[in-house]
Amino acid sequence: MTLAAPLELLRQARARFTQREIAAHVGKDIKTVRRWEQGATPCPAMLEPALRDLLQGNARRDAGSARKASGAAPFRFVDLFAGIGGIRMGFETHGGECVFTSEWNDFSTRTYRENYPDGASHALIGDIVSFPAEDVPSHDVLLGGFPCQPFSIAGVSKKNALGRPHGFKCTTQGTLFFDVARIIAAKRPAAFLLENVKNLLSHDKGRTFDVILQTLRDELGYEVHYRVIDGQHFTPQHRERIIIVGFRGKTSFSWDDLRLPEHGPRLGSILHRTDGGEPVLPWDHDRFFDHTAQRVQPKYTLTSNLWTYLQNYAEKHRAAGNGFGFGMAYPDSVTRTLSARYHKDGSEILVHQGESLRPRRLTPRECARLMGFPDTFRIPVSDTQAYRQFGNSVVMPVMREVARIMLPHVQTLLAEEAPRGSKQALSLYA
Repeated sequence: MTLAAPLELLRQARARFTQREIAAHVGKDIKTVRRWEQGATPCPAMLEPALRDLLQGNARRDAGSARKASGAAPFRFVDLFAGIGGIRMGFETHGGECVFTSEWNDFSTRTYRENYPDGASHALIGDIVSFPAEDVPSHDVLLGGFPCQPFSIAGVSKKNALGRPHGFKCTTQGTLFFDVARIIAAKRPAAFLLENVKNLLSHDKGRTFDVILQTLRDELGYEVHYRVIDGQHFTPQHRERIIIVGFRGKTSFSWDDLRLPEHGPRLGSILHRTDGGEPVLPWDHDRFFDHTAQRVQPKYTLTSNLWTYLQNYAEKHRAAGNGFGFGMAYPDSVTRTLSARYHKDGSEILVHQGESLRPRRLTPRECARLMGFPDTFRIPVSDTQAYRQFGNSVVMPVMREVARIMLPHVQTLLAEEAPRGSKQALSLYA
């Protein structure tokens, strides 16, 4: 089926919506929509998916009204680059419903399905790169902990790309951020949350982040806020990550509304308890902790050879004036950042077991706790895969807190776009 030209889609939309409503949905101002309608400037091809989504709302209104009347979830979200669902869990805490998931790694997908048994209620697809944006269900919030592979921003044009068809392709094509952008362009969610490593800010002398902001603000028309948040406010781990949130309209959002405890917990709060207080989890049994002997399973203690190697390695770099080496952690410690390579030697976080004993790694269950996951979270994969998954995940309580301050603004945007008389709501349920 041949798609209608953007101008024809705009004309169809104007038969049902005001210029103000269309402008809010596509992230432009009313004057821009008026110029498109009058033919003064061409209606950008990149807005075709958003206009189609707006028109499809006609068929969704009744379903949306029924959901609201039945007390269903107050907002719906999609979970992109989902990993093991840490961002999702933070938003579900506030009543959100996940309607679509994308995760390419088979091991992560196994853990995800074990903990979020959505069954046939919504799709869990693999690689998002080849997935059509128009097939993503309509949603209110887009979540994505997108990987940031090194990519060159060389040749970025200084020309303002506002209104240029698919302008953001020029500078982000070939990166996974582009897939986030094309879905936002097509579905126009009320808000989004993106998470990445702190170094995203400085990559390629800041040009990478400039392009991301240009895409989100100038190309897609969202109000954007970002902040680096350290997970140690909520768990005993120094883990700085940049959080980028955006809204489809003007808001009074402020990072000052975050409740960040000044004194976070210490390592002892997440370690297995050897005093008889360690809970017996039926999904763990004695995999990580021997409840009969009241001790962590011996396999997590470093071998003599590995411990000797790590000590020699640290001494070598210390003598050379470098800071490389293992990180010894104590019950009153805040640890280094847990990484995906933790399964190799555990060197960034070694748990002290006494002067006469070799240190040990954290168990996967302790890693789950270090990332803020509850003990109800199941670990169905091998230790190696579990270490990789938690090292790549997010500090879940950070996501929960950011969701808390985002959602009032999401609800305000949705309320402002609620039906007025015979007009349709712009954020509708599939």
